[in-house]
Amino acid sequence: MQAHIAIAYHSGYGHTRALADAVAQGVARVPGATAALIDVVSLSDPDWKALGQADAIIFGSPTYMGAVSGPFKHFMDLTSATWLARGWSNKLAAGFTVSSSQAGDKFATLSQLSTFAAQHGMIWVSLDQLPGNNSSTASVDDLNRIGASIGVMAQANNDQGPDVAPPGSDRETAARLGVRVAELTLRFLRGADAARMMEASA
Repeated sequence: MQAHIAIAYHSGYGHTRALADAVAQGVARVPGATAALIDVVSLSDPDWKALGQADAIIFGSPTYMGAVSGPFKHFMDLTSATWLARGWSNKLAAGFTVSSSQAGDKFATLSQLSTFAAQHGMIWVSLDQLPGNNSSTASVDDLNRIGASIGVMAQANNDQGPDVAPPGSDRETAARLGVRVAELTLRFLRGADAARMMEASA
């Protein structure tokens, strides 16, 4: 059994792409799961096909002015025909975002992504990581150092390129989201297969 995970993202300065790469690396840690990176700015017919055939889609956008980026919102609007046809219904979904500020109103972006997924009838997967960097003995090297639950929140200094920002802790947090989505997708697919076999034998 193979789980196909699409990672649909927009990256303005490379930092969101760095997170997308980390998510893909996490997916690759799970035997039986594959990841496809899809830049929503340059969508092709094969990209749309990959999104339609994916078992799960992980959405990624930078947080600009307390929301997804303009190019990512354009992508959201382009999915209207898919929405009407319920083309993504019952796929798993998850999300990640990054801003230069520690808070940066990133929760608003992840809420926007989860609402978008809900409109498509998708099943949202949370981060399921305890918050880090929240005590006197903690540090910025902790996983989930921003303390998110709904998805990955990362922070990238605005004077550093994607070669160093976001830091390794944020990238590993994103990778573990990839692992979680891949594992749950495989479990979901196995359950669906078992249900079909029971129906066939009834």
